[in-house]
Amino acid sequence: MNLATRAVTIEGPAGILQCLVDEPAADTVPQGVAVVAHPHPLHGGTMDNKVVQTLARAAVQTGWRSVRFNFRGVGASAGAYDEGRGELQDLLEVVQQMAGGQRLLMAGFSFGAFVTAAGVAALGAQREPDAIVLVGTAASRFAVPPLAEHLHERTLVIHGEDDDTVPLSSALEWARPQRLPVTVVPQVGHFFHGQLPLLRRLVVHHLHAQNAPD
Repeated sequence: MNLATRAVTIEGPAGILQCLVDEPAADTVPQGVAVVAHPHPLHGGTMDNKVVQTLARAAVQTGWRSVRFNFRGVGASAGAYDEGRGELQDLLEVVQQMAGGQRLLMAGFSFGAFVTAAGVAALGAQREPDAIVLVGTAASRFAVPPLAEHLHERTLVIHGEDDDTVPLSSALEWARPQRLPVTVVPQVGHFFHGQLPLLRRLVVHHLHAQNAPD
């Protein structure tokens, strides 16, 4: 993402997990660690995806150390695709090793948003994130768990109006029973082509609201 991006490997449940770490500016109030999950491994999803990079940039801009990682079987990460089950374990291991006891932002795009929501549910009350960002949540393809009601004010859900990969209707069907707000970006598809700066601004605005006091 920038000259300061550091390549890191950690030991995951299926072997090595490949990570990229970006630090916020030295004059930024440190907020904690953002863990960002990428789209579907079988459809070209990697930690270098443009939406994933945009989420990482927004996190760094608002004072979070950003950690992107490749799920098992992607890039240099060991293992093979596991339909979300193993990928959830990958995510939880990244959170444990890279975030420790620091404030935690969990973010994901598409399949990564599904795994992120599953991660929030798996962590439960023992390790609640301080902020959550879900973009293009793959609710038409996976059973995305609901978010606890008290986490809604910490959560930003964004979806493109013209998403033909994950229809907006499926995201709304997931969110409606929870009364969880969804921010809809008009005339934009799944990958936010031409609207990545707007996506970044929306996430930055949300994270500023969630950041700890100076």
